Amino acid sequence: MTSVTDALSRQEIELPSWAFGNSGTRFKVFSQPGVPRSPQEKIADAAVVHRYTGVAPSVALHIPWDKVDDYAELAAYAKEQGVRLGAINSNVFQDDDYKLGSVTNPDPRVRRKATDHLLECVDIMDATGSRDLKLWFSDGTNYPGQDDLWDRQDRLAVALKEVYDRLGEDQRMLLEYKLFEPAFYATDVPDWGTSYAHCLELGPKATVCIDTGHHAPGTNIEFIVAFLLRAGKLGAFDFNSRFYADDDLMVGAADPFQLFRIMNEIVRGDALDPDRGIAFMLDQCHNIEAKIPAIIRSVMNVQEATAKALLVDRDALRKAQQDGDVLAANAALMDAFNTDVRPLLADLRESQGLDRDPVAAYHRSGYFEQISKDRADGQQAGWGA
Repeated sequence: MTSVTDALSRQEIELPSWAFGNSGTRFKVFSQPGVPRSPQEKIADAAVVHRYTGVAPSVALHIPWDKVDDYAELAAYAKEQGVRLGAINSNVFQDDDYKLGSVTNPDPRVRRKATDHLLECVDIMDATGSRDLKLWFSDGTNYPGQDDLWDRQDRLAVALKEVYDRLGEDQRMLLEYKLFEPAFYATDVPDWGTSYAHCLELGPKATVCIDTGHHAPGTNIEFIVAFLLRAGKLGAFDFNSRFYADDDLMVGAADPFQLFRIMNEIVRGDALDPDRGIAFMLDQCHNIEAKIPAIIRSVMNVQEATAKALLVDRDALRKAQQDGDVLAANAALMDAFNTDVRPLLADLRESQGLDRDPVAAYHRSGYFEQISKDRADGQQAGWGA
Protein backbone atom coordinates (compact mmCIF):
# COMPACT_ATOMS: atom_id res chain seq x y z
CA MET A 1 0.00 0.00 0.00
CA THR A 2 2.94 2.31 0.63
CA SER A 3 3.89 2.18 -3.04
CA VAL A 4 0.31 3.11 -3.97
CA THR A 5 0.22 6.16 -1.71
CA ASP A 6 3.71 7.18 -2.82
CA ALA A 7 2.61 7.12 -6.46
CA LEU A 8 -0.55 9.06 -5.67
CA SER A 9 1.38 11.67 -3.70
CA ARG A 10 3.57 12.36 -6.76
CA GLN A 11 0.66 12.63 -9.19
CA GLU A 12 0.18 15.95 -10.98
CA ILE A 13 -2.93 17.14 -12.83
CA GLU A 14 -2.81 20.35 -14.88
CA LEU A 15 -5.73 22.75 -14.78
CA PRO A 16 -7.06 24.77 -17.75
CA SER A 17 -7.33 28.50 -17.20
CA TRP A 18 -10.38 28.66 -19.46
CA ALA A 19 -12.39 26.31 -17.24
CA PHE A 20 -12.66 29.12 -14.68
CA GLY A 21 -14.20 31.55 -17.19
CA ASN A 22 -17.75 31.81 -18.45
CA SER A 23 -18.74 29.20 -21.02
CA GLY A 24 -21.84 27.65 -22.49
CA THR A 25 -23.31 26.05 -25.58
CA ARG A 26 -23.34 27.15 -29.21
CA PHE A 27 -26.42 29.17 -28.36
CA LYS A 28 -25.53 30.95 -25.15
CA VAL A 29 -22.57 31.69 -22.88
CA PHE A 30 -23.81 31.58 -19.29
CA SER A 31 -22.56 34.04 -16.69
CA GLN A 32 -21.79 33.09 -13.10
CA PRO A 33 -20.91 35.23 -10.07
CA GLY A 34 -17.28 35.38 -9.04
CA VAL A 35 -15.89 34.50 -12.48
CA PRO A 36 -12.33 35.77 -13.08
CA ARG A 37 -11.84 38.98 -15.02
CA SER A 38 -8.17 38.48 -15.84
CA PRO A 39 -5.55 35.76 -16.29
CA GLN A 40 -4.30 36.60 -12.81
CA GLU A 41 -7.67 35.85 -11.27
CA LYS A 42 -7.89 32.58 -13.20
CA ILE A 43 -4.51 31.61 -11.77
CA ALA A 44 -5.67 32.58 -8.28
CA ASP A 45 -8.69 30.27 -8.63
CA ALA A 46 -6.48 27.46 -9.92
CA ALA A 47 -4.22 27.93 -6.91
CA VAL A 48 -7.23 27.40 -4.66
CA VAL A 49 -7.89 24.05 -6.34
CA HIS A 50 -4.27 23.06 -5.74
CA ARG A 51 -4.49 24.24 -2.14
CA TYR A 52 -7.31 21.79 -1.41
CA THR A 53 -6.26 18.85 -3.60
CA GLY A 54 -2.46 19.03 -3.44
CA VAL A 55 -2.05 17.55 -6.95
CA ALA A 56 -2.81 20.45 -9.33
CA PRO A 57 0.39 22.54 -9.34
CA SER A 58 0.20 23.92 -12.90
CA VAL A 59 -2.17 25.99 -15.03
CA ALA A 60 -2.42 25.81 -18.81
CA LEU A 61 -2.88 29.12 -20.62
CA HIS A 62 -4.86 29.83 -23.78
CA ILE A 63 -3.69 32.56 -26.14
CA PRO A 64 -5.16 35.12 -26.81
CA TRP A 65 -7.73 34.47 -24.05
CA ASP A 66 -4.93 34.84 -21.48
CA LYS A 67 -2.91 37.48 -23.26
CA VAL A 68 -0.93 39.89 -21.06
CA ASP A 69 1.81 42.44 -21.66
CA ASP A 70 4.40 40.69 -19.50
CA TYR A 71 4.38 36.88 -19.40
CA ALA A 72 7.43 36.64 -17.16
CA GLU A 73 5.55 38.76 -14.65
CA LEU A 74 2.53 36.45 -15.00
CA ALA A 75 4.76 33.43 -14.33
CA ALA A 76 6.11 35.17 -11.23
CA TYR A 77 2.56 35.85 -10.06
CA ALA A 78 1.68 32.17 -10.50
CA LYS A 79 4.69 31.20 -8.40
CA GLU A 80 3.56 33.59 -5.67
CA GLN A 81 0.20 31.83 -5.70
CA GLY A 82 1.86 28.45 -5.26
CA VAL A 83 1.45 27.13 -8.81
CA ARG A 84 3.32 27.35 -12.12
CA LEU A 85 2.33 28.01 -15.72
CA GLY A 86 1.95 24.91 -17.85
CA ALA A 87 1.08 24.28 -21.48
CA ILE A 88 0.49 27.18 -23.84
CA ASN A 89 -2.59 26.54 -25.99
CA SER A 90 -2.83 28.30 -29.34
CA ASN A 91 -6.02 29.64 -30.90
CA VAL A 92 -6.34 29.60 -34.68
CA PHE A 93 -10.09 29.10 -34.83
CA GLN A 94 -11.70 32.32 -33.56
CA ASP A 95 -10.99 34.74 -36.37
CA ASP A 96 -12.95 35.50 -39.52
CA ASP A 97 -9.83 34.76 -41.57
CA TYR A 98 -9.99 31.12 -40.43
CA LYS A 99 -13.39 30.36 -41.96
CA LEU A 100 -11.74 28.05 -44.52
CA GLY A 101 -8.97 26.92 -42.19
CA SER A 102 -5.84 28.27 -40.55
CA VAL A 103 -2.55 26.56 -41.41
CA THR A 104 -4.32 24.53 -44.12
CA ASN A 105 -6.18 27.48 -45.61
CA PRO A 106 -5.81 27.82 -49.39
CA ASP A 107 -4.86 31.48 -48.91
CA PRO A 108 -1.11 31.83 -48.15
CA ARG A 109 -1.75 35.09 -46.28
CA VAL A 110 -4.02 33.32 -43.80
CA ARG A 111 -1.59 30.43 -43.42
CA ARG A 112 1.18 32.91 -42.62
CA LYS A 113 -1.00 34.66 -40.06
CA ALA A 114 -1.85 31.37 -38.35
CA THR A 115 1.72 30.12 -38.32
CA ASP A 116 2.93 33.43 -36.91
CA HIS A 117 0.48 33.02 -34.04
CA LEU A 118 1.89 29.57 -33.29
CA LEU A 119 5.39 31.02 -33.28
CA GLU A 120 4.18 33.77 -30.95
CA CYS A 121 3.02 31.04 -28.58
CA VAL A 122 6.55 29.62 -28.54
CA ASP A 123 7.83 33.09 -27.65
CA ILE A 124 5.37 33.07 -24.75
CA MET A 125 6.69 29.66 -23.69
CA ASP A 126 10.16 31.15 -23.55
CA ALA A 127 8.91 33.88 -21.21
CA THR A 128 6.82 31.64 -18.97
CA GLY A 129 9.19 28.68 -18.81
CA SER A 130 6.50 26.42 -20.24
CA ARG A 131 7.50 23.07 -21.68
CA ASP A 132 4.49 22.31 -23.89
CA LEU A 133 2.88 23.94 -26.90
CA LYS A 134 -0.55 22.41 -27.45
CA LEU A 135 -2.03 22.63 -30.93
CA TRP A 136 -5.61 21.96 -31.93
CA PHE A 137 -6.85 22.85 -35.40
CA SER A 138 -10.49 23.23 -36.36
CA ASP A 139 -9.33 23.07 -40.00
CA GLY A 140 -11.28 20.94 -42.42
CA THR A 141 -13.90 21.05 -45.14
CA ASN A 142 -17.67 20.77 -45.18
CA TYR A 143 -18.20 19.62 -48.77
CA PRO A 144 -16.58 17.13 -51.17
CA GLY A 145 -14.37 19.00 -53.60
CA GLN A 146 -14.20 22.11 -51.41
CA ASP A 147 -10.41 21.79 -51.25
CA ASP A 148 -7.72 19.28 -52.09
CA LEU A 149 -7.20 16.86 -49.21
CA TRP A 150 -3.56 16.14 -50.13
CA ASP A 151 -2.74 19.84 -50.39
CA ARG A 152 -4.21 20.48 -46.96
CA GLN A 153 -2.02 17.80 -45.40
CA ASP A 154 1.02 19.29 -47.15
CA ARG A 155 0.20 22.76 -45.82
CA LEU A 156 -0.27 21.34 -42.34
CA ALA A 157 3.09 19.58 -42.48
CA VAL A 158 4.87 22.75 -43.61
CA ALA A 159 3.42 24.81 -40.74
CA LEU A 160 4.13 22.15 -38.13
CA LYS A 161 7.72 21.84 -39.32
CA GLU A 162 8.33 25.59 -39.07
CA VAL A 163 6.95 25.67 -35.53
CA TYR A 164 8.79 22.49 -34.55
CA ASP A 165 12.09 23.97 -35.68
CA ARG A 166 11.42 27.02 -33.48
CA LEU A 167 11.03 24.95 -30.29
CA GLY A 168 13.75 25.15 -27.68
CA GLU A 169 15.80 22.19 -26.53
CA ASP A 170 13.50 21.41 -23.59
CA GLN A 171 10.25 22.33 -25.31
CA ARG A 172 7.87 20.09 -27.18
CA MET A 173 4.75 20.10 -29.32
CA LEU A 174 1.50 18.34 -28.38
CA LEU A 175 -0.73 17.71 -31.41
CA GLU A 176 -4.37 17.20 -30.50
CA TYR A 177 -7.03 15.74 -32.80
CA LYS A 178 -10.81 15.75 -33.11
CA LEU A 179 -13.04 13.45 -35.11
CA PHE A 180 -15.27 16.23 -36.45
CA GLU A 181 -16.69 19.65 -35.63
CA PRO A 182 -16.71 22.22 -36.97
CA ALA A 183 -15.59 20.46 -40.19
CA PHE A 184 -18.27 17.97 -41.16
CA TYR A 185 -16.90 16.39 -44.35
CA ALA A 186 -13.19 16.05 -43.66
CA THR A 187 -11.19 17.21 -40.64
CA ASP A 188 -7.49 17.79 -41.23
CA VAL A 189 -6.40 16.17 -37.93
CA PRO A 190 -9.34 13.84 -37.22
CA ASP A 191 -7.75 11.04 -35.20
CA TRP A 192 -4.74 9.81 -33.26
CA GLY A 193 -3.27 8.12 -36.33
CA THR A 194 -3.08 11.38 -38.28
CA SER A 195 -1.54 13.15 -35.29
CA TYR A 196 0.89 10.27 -34.76
CA ALA A 197 1.97 10.27 -38.41
CA HIS A 198 2.76 13.99 -38.35
CA CYS A 199 4.57 13.71 -35.01
CA LEU A 200 6.60 10.76 -36.25
CA GLU A 201 7.70 12.78 -39.28
CA LEU A 202 8.57 15.83 -37.18
CA GLY A 203 10.78 14.14 -34.60
CA PRO A 204 11.12 13.41 -30.87
CA LYS A 205 9.84 16.78 -29.64
CA ALA A 206 6.41 16.19 -31.25
CA THR A 207 3.92 14.02 -29.36
CA VAL A 208 0.22 13.22 -29.45
CA CYS A 209 -2.34 14.72 -27.08
CA ILE A 210 -5.33 12.44 -26.43
CA ASP A 211 -8.54 14.31 -25.71
CA THR A 212 -10.80 11.70 -24.14
CA GLY A 213 -13.91 13.26 -25.71
CA HIS A 214 -12.67 13.38 -29.30
CA HIS A 215 -13.44 9.89 -30.58
CA ALA A 216 -16.17 7.99 -32.38
CA PRO A 217 -18.61 6.17 -30.09
CA GLY A 218 -17.21 2.87 -28.89
CA THR A 219 -13.57 3.75 -29.59
CA ASN A 220 -11.17 1.82 -27.36
CA ILE A 221 -9.23 4.77 -25.98
CA GLU A 222 -7.06 2.64 -23.72
CA PHE A 223 -5.74 0.82 -26.79
CA ILE A 224 -4.64 4.19 -28.21
CA VAL A 225 -2.97 4.97 -24.88
CA ALA A 226 -1.11 1.65 -24.90
CA PHE A 227 -0.04 2.02 -28.53
CA LEU A 228 1.28 5.54 -28.13
CA LEU A 229 3.05 4.73 -24.87
CA ARG A 230 4.74 1.77 -26.53
CA ALA A 231 5.80 4.01 -29.41
CA GLY A 232 7.03 6.78 -27.10
CA LYS A 233 4.63 9.27 -28.67
CA LEU A 234 2.08 9.95 -25.95
CA GLY A 235 2.68 13.46 -24.63
CA ALA A 236 -0.51 14.49 -22.87
CA PHE A 237 -4.15 13.98 -22.09
CA ASP A 238 -7.00 16.44 -22.25
CA PHE A 239 -9.31 14.85 -19.70
CA ASN A 240 -13.04 15.36 -20.04
CA SER A 241 -16.15 13.31 -20.66
CA ARG A 242 -18.97 13.29 -23.15
CA PHE A 243 -22.35 11.97 -24.09
CA TYR A 244 -23.29 11.62 -27.75
CA ALA A 245 -20.92 13.68 -29.91
CA ASP A 246 -19.78 16.66 -27.87
CA ASP A 247 -17.28 16.77 -25.02
CA ASP A 248 -16.02 18.97 -22.17
CA LEU A 249 -18.13 17.47 -19.39
CA MET A 250 -16.36 16.61 -16.14
CA VAL A 251 -13.87 13.79 -16.53
CA GLY A 252 -15.33 10.48 -15.44
CA ALA A 253 -18.90 11.81 -15.53
CA ALA A 254 -20.12 9.63 -18.38
CA ASP A 255 -17.96 6.51 -18.03
CA PRO A 256 -15.76 6.23 -14.92
CA PHE A 257 -14.86 2.67 -15.95
CA GLN A 258 -13.30 4.01 -19.15
CA LEU A 259 -11.23 6.47 -17.14
CA PHE A 260 -10.07 3.58 -14.94
CA ARG A 261 -9.13 1.53 -18.01
CA ILE A 262 -7.12 4.45 -19.36
CA MET A 263 -5.27 4.92 -16.09
CA ASN A 264 -4.70 1.18 -15.91
CA GLU A 265 -2.67 1.40 -19.13
CA ILE A 266 -0.77 4.38 -17.73
CA VAL A 267 0.16 2.39 -14.62
CA ARG A 268 0.99 -0.70 -16.67
CA GLY A 269 3.31 1.44 -18.80
CA ASP A 270 4.94 2.98 -15.71
CA ALA A 271 3.98 6.42 -17.04
CA LEU A 272 2.26 7.97 -14.03
CA ASP A 273 5.27 9.66 -12.48
CA PRO A 274 5.73 13.29 -13.65
CA ASP A 275 9.30 12.43 -14.66
CA ARG A 276 7.89 10.31 -17.49
CA GLY A 277 6.66 13.52 -19.12
CA ILE A 278 2.98 12.70 -19.67
CA ALA A 279 0.90 15.81 -19.00
CA PHE A 280 -2.43 14.95 -17.38
CA MET A 281 -4.48 18.03 -18.19
CA LEU A 282 -8.15 18.81 -17.75
CA ASP A 283 -9.97 20.36 -20.71
CA GLN A 284 -13.49 21.10 -19.57
CA CYS A 285 -16.21 23.71 -19.63
CA HIS A 286 -18.40 24.15 -16.57
CA ASN A 287 -21.52 25.71 -18.00
CA ILE A 288 -24.25 24.98 -15.46
CA GLU A 289 -22.27 23.88 -12.41
CA ALA A 290 -20.15 26.00 -10.07
CA LYS A 291 -16.68 26.12 -11.57
CA ILE A 292 -14.17 25.69 -8.75
CA PRO A 293 -16.02 22.82 -7.02
CA ALA A 294 -16.46 21.12 -10.41
CA ILE A 295 -12.73 21.35 -11.10
CA ILE A 296 -11.92 20.03 -7.62
CA ARG A 297 -14.32 17.15 -8.21
CA SER A 298 -12.70 16.47 -11.60
CA VAL A 299 -9.27 16.28 -10.02
CA MET A 300 -10.67 13.86 -7.45
CA ASN A 301 -12.20 11.72 -10.20
CA VAL A 302 -8.79 11.34 -11.83
CA GLN A 303 -7.24 10.55 -8.46
CA GLU A 304 -9.83 7.86 -7.77
CA ALA A 305 -9.37 6.21 -11.17
CA THR A 306 -5.60 6.32 -10.65
CA ALA A 307 -5.81 4.79 -7.17
CA LYS A 308 -7.92 1.92 -8.49
CA ALA A 309 -5.45 1.32 -11.32
CA LEU A 310 -2.61 1.21 -8.80
CA LEU A 311 -4.50 -1.42 -6.78
CA VAL A 312 -4.68 -3.90 -9.66
CA ASP A 313 -2.91 -7.11 -8.65
CA ARG A 314 -0.38 -7.09 -11.48
CA ASP A 315 1.06 -10.51 -10.66
CA ALA A 316 -2.36 -12.17 -10.60
CA LEU A 317 -3.38 -10.34 -13.77
CA ARG A 318 -0.22 -11.36 -15.59
CA LYS A 319 -0.52 -15.00 -14.55
CA ALA A 320 -4.14 -15.16 -15.63
CA GLN A 321 -3.29 -13.60 -18.96
CA GLN A 322 -0.44 -16.03 -19.60
CA ASP A 323 -2.59 -18.98 -18.53
CA GLY A 324 -5.38 -17.87 -20.84
CA ASP A 325 -7.74 -17.61 -17.87
CA VAL A 326 -10.15 -15.06 -19.26
CA LEU A 327 -12.40 -14.75 -16.22
CA ALA A 328 -9.55 -14.47 -13.70
CA ALA A 329 -7.85 -11.79 -15.80
CA ASN A 330 -11.04 -9.75 -16.06
CA ALA A 331 -11.70 -10.25 -12.34
CA ALA A 332 -8.30 -8.78 -11.49
CA LEU A 333 -9.36 -5.54 -13.14
CA MET A 334 -12.93 -5.59 -11.83
CA ASP A 335 -11.80 -6.22 -8.23
CA ALA A 336 -9.65 -3.10 -8.37
CA PHE A 337 -12.33 -1.01 -10.09
CA ASN A 338 -14.95 -1.99 -7.52
CA THR A 339 -12.71 -1.03 -4.60
CA ASP A 340 -13.82 2.07 -2.70
CA VAL A 341 -10.62 4.14 -2.73
CA ARG A 342 -12.12 7.25 -1.18
CA PRO A 343 -10.95 6.40 2.36
CA LEU A 344 -7.43 5.74 1.01
CA LEU A 345 -7.32 9.13 -0.68
CA ALA A 346 -8.82 10.87 2.33
CA ASP A 347 -6.10 9.35 4.52
CA LEU A 348 -3.45 10.46 2.04
CA ARG A 349 -4.73 14.03 2.07
CA GLU A 350 -4.79 14.06 5.84
CA SER A 351 -1.19 12.82 5.96
CA GLN A 352 -0.27 15.77 3.71
CA GLY A 353 -1.95 18.29 5.98
CA LEU A 354 -4.95 18.67 3.67
CA ASP A 355 -8.63 18.35 4.43
CA ARG A 356 -10.01 14.85 3.87
CA ASP A 357 -12.84 16.31 1.75
CA PRO A 358 -11.54 19.04 -0.62
CA VAL A 359 -14.99 20.08 -1.86
CA ALA A 360 -16.38 20.51 1.63
CA ALA A 361 -13.25 22.39 2.69
CA TYR A 362 -13.64 24.76 -0.25
CA HIS A 363 -17.27 25.46 0.59
CA ARG A 364 -16.35 26.17 4.22
CA SER A 365 -13.57 28.54 3.20
CA GLY A 366 -15.84 31.38 2.09
CA TYR A 367 -13.73 31.87 -1.05
CA PHE A 368 -16.74 31.84 -3.38
CA GLU A 369 -18.56 34.48 -1.34
CA GLN A 370 -15.43 36.62 -1.29
CA ILE A 371 -14.74 36.51 -5.03
CA SER A 372 -18.42 37.05 -5.83
CA LYS A 373 -18.16 40.31 -3.91
CA ASP A 374 -14.70 41.33 -5.12
CA ARG A 375 -15.39 40.58 -8.78
CA ALA A 376 -18.84 42.14 -9.05
CA ASP A 377 -17.54 44.84 -11.39
CA GLY A 378 -15.59 44.59 -14.65
CA GLN A 379 -15.66 42.27 -17.65
CA GLN A 380 -15.79 38.58 -16.83
CA ALA A 381 -13.52 36.22 -18.72
CA GLY A 382 -15.02 33.81 -21.22
CA TRP A 383 -14.12 31.77 -24.24
CA GLY A 384 -15.43 34.34 -26.65
CA ALA A 385 -18.11 32.39 -28.50
